Amino acid sequence: MNVSDFDLKRTALLFFDILNGYVPEAEPGKQRALKPWIQNAIRLSKAGRAAALPIFFAKGNHRPDGATNALILTDTNNSLTPWPNGEVTKSKMHVIAGDKSSDVLADLEPKLEDYYIVKYRWSAFFQTYLDLALRSRGIDTIIVSGGSTDVGVASTLYSGRDLDYNMIVVSDACGTSHDPRAHDMLMELVFPRMSRVRRTDQVIEMINTACAVQSSTFKVQS
Repeated sequence: MNVSDFDLKRTALLFFDILNGYVPEAEPGKQRALKPWIQNAIRLSKAGRAAALPIFFAKGNHRPDGATNALILTDTNNSLTPWPNGEVTKSKMHVIAGDKSSDVLADLEPKLEDYYIVKYRWSAFFQTYLDLALRSRGIDTIIVSGGSTDVGVASTLYSGRDLDYNMIVVSDACGTSHDPRAHDMLMELVFPRMSRVRRTDQVIEMINTACAVQSSTFKVQS
């Protein structure tokens, strides 16, 4: 095995929580402002679709009444703000089932044939059909893009590693709304131990090179 190994036929793209509820609406008369990492995710999706890679969207789908949300004891909320007087409370969810907030960002051009992994916890693998769908297609390599890096992306990478998947996390196609130091620390000090960390340009080059090799091989066999 080599760190440059890459097989298109055994690879899928996973976009994590790139949803309407996490992206501010456009101001009247203006285009929706997209962060650079989301713009890179869009570039990645176009390259993946051109190569006929299967596309997976992990998406939060919380009940409006909060009945599927757990209340667990933590020192702070997700923004590292201590609980007032130590009282832990449920926070309002950004994405709600049955609401457009939980829809995949239209810029990613979601298709009917894509996989929509409805989830209720941080990991895209926890009590979802993601593992089943991947194994059914013979996929052993997952390219991961999304946010937040320090929440769902990290949890999904840990889970994928424990399930023996080859993970490729796209550093500049992931982002966090929390402290950016967490993103940098994970990409530099943690994720390289459980995955390959690459930039968008590098992954697109991997995909295009594999396509060229595959096309050349097909022509020779023909």
